Amino acid sequence: MPANLPLKRIAASALALSLGLALSACGGIPTNRALDSVHQPIVQRNSFTFDASTLPGGGLSISEQRRLSDWFEVLDLRYGDKIAVDDPLESPSTHNAVEVVANRFSMMVSGIAPVTTGEVLPGSVRVVVTRMVATVPGCPDWSAKSDANPSNATSKNYGCAINGNLAAMVANKEDLVHGARGTGQTVVMSNNKAIDAYRAKEPTGKGGLKEVSSKSGGN
Repeated sequence: MPANLPLKRIAASALALSLGLALSACGGIPTNRALDSVHQPIVQRNSFTFDASTLPGGGLSISEQRRLSDWFEVLDLRYGDKIAVDDPLESPSTHNAVEVVANRFSMMVSGIAPVTTGEVLPGSVRVVVTRMVATVPGCPDWSAKSDANPSNATSKNYGCAINGNLAAMVANKEDLVHGARGTGQTVVMSNNKAIDAYRAKEPTGKGGLKEVSSKSGGN
């Protein structure tokens, strides 16, 4: 019996090792039976603020407009960004001055300014730029160490390419949350404008062919 004891220990150790390898392999087996990908795009809202001094009667001086323009340029203002004005006095002149600078970047000032940290001091205005950023955390996911798939489930990396491309390519990241809002004019209505203009135009040959005499010379 004592001579068989080491063999039993070796067999037990081999069995424990094989069970451990099997359990580690099972950890990488896909378990998602649905078609929804495990990793979904996450949209994050970031707010950037700029405080500028206003004139006594409202508006911005030339130097403050230049500072605001430089700040927009540093932010690399782009489509999808939202610009709002937090003015305690709600001066139309100040709002128009900010909008003039924003128009240089083909942007508009719209919406209510979100809540920001700190208080807007008297004689100043706060310009808030809100930017949406979309990412897909955890992608790509190559954590699976086994090709075993007894449940016929989708892999953890399933959907990473599509979701990553959408997060990178969609210009307005907010559209990933609730979709783009319509303007009230469908594509069919806009296409019909060109068709109606083409149909309403008189044919070029309506007046007939121009009579040309062979006696008038020419080649």
